[in-house]
Amino acid sequence: MNEIAPSPGGHVKEGTITMDAGEMRCDANPSSPTAPDPSCVVRAPIGLLAELTHRCPLQCPYCSNPLELEKVNVELSTEDWQKVMRQAAQLGILQVHLSGGEPTARRDLEEIVKTAAESGLYTNLITAAVLLKRERLEKLKECGLDHVQISIQDVDTQAENADRIAGYKGGSAKKKEVAGWVRELGMPLTINAPIHRHNIHSVEAIINYAVELGAGRVEIAHVQYYAWALKNRSSLMPTRDAFMAAARLVERKREELKGIIVIDAVVPDYYAKYPKPCMGGWGKGIINITPSGRVLPCHAAESITHLEFDNVRDKPLADIWLNGDAFQKYRGTSWMKEPCRTCPRREIDYGGCRCQAFALTGDAANTDPACSLSPLHEEWAKVADVESHQSPPAFVYRRPGGATPKPAAEKTPVSSDA
Repeated sequence: MNEIAPSPGGHVKEGTITMDAGEMRCDANPSSPTAPDPSCVVRAPIGLLAELTHRCPLQCPYCSNPLELEKVNVELSTEDWQKVMRQAAQLGILQVHLSGGEPTARRDLEEIVKTAAESGLYTNLITAAVLLKRERLEKLKECGLDHVQISIQDVDTQAENADRIAGYKGGSAKKKEVAGWVRELGMPLTINAPIHRHNIHSVEAIINYAVELGAGRVEIAHVQYYAWALKNRSSLMPTRDAFMAAARLVERKREELKGIIVIDAVVPDYYAKYPKPCMGGWGKGIINITPSGRVLPCHAAESITHLEFDNVRDKPLADIWLNGDAFQKYRGTSWMKEPCRTCPRREIDYGGCRCQAFALTGDAANTDPACSLSPLHEEWAKVADVESHQSPPAFVYRRPGGATPKPAAEKTPVSSDA
């Protein structure tokens, strides 16, 4: 997700909530707006990840959607999402990422895009592309769509492998066709490639493929092990040697393609010395809304079972952002335990991922085991070494109720001297 600072000088006021130059305050006493509660001072969020639906024709085993997928009968209505877009703009959000599942499964996507654009939001469609027709893409652009991000599973020369990973036949050719339409319509294009042991051999080909398609940006996004990816970790985990070789390759391609394409890379936590900052800080810059309207600090937050989440059907988005229990729980640094509490990196990585800490230690306030300072780091890192060298088990495909596993034949990894 792009990091874009709030526009300076902007000012919005609704009730007791004020925003000025990206700063927000919630007044402890509405009759005394000059004396805000200092604990309520936060920055306006930059982005909104709107999960419009969990419906998706693909069945990727690393999907970030929860294991319990939300059904169509609980999804927010068109009017609900339009209200969300208006409130998001009023809150100070700059960009909305329309995601899922597959957002184009919503028949009202055009209406949602139009409202977002009219509200002044930069709109990014995150899509698998296989359901799109050119006429609909043209209509979405007319409604104000600004940017398209297409996810791929492998390059088209490895279409059979891509089909196996996605659990969907014929996707590669359609994705390439849609990418061509995006560029013909003059829209910016990002290619997103989740990387794991079954396609890490294709990293260079994926980057070259993105250049061929005319993308301005490609994400080499090593799979993060939550939700379906955690369930499939022993099948998806690459070896350390394969990761290091791919990392060197990415650096080489960045230099080679400077000025042609931006290459973003997300490294796998299991091979890191320090963890990535949790969403840039929990409750600091991003809001996630599920298809049913639950408002989350990150897309995996529902995996922390003791948290309670407000719903946009019941409360204004600004109120949830400022005062919601889930957002306050791990916002800032006061909740931290040692070694995070006194660590000089505490406002750099914020102790790492709260969801990963909960999944692997049972306590979301613990240091993320991805950090070398965690007492569990060495034990945790060994898991990756063991699982990545074992024969990969069958995928558990992403679909309601799970799936009957199918063989996940491993491809040859990138050589360690790449």
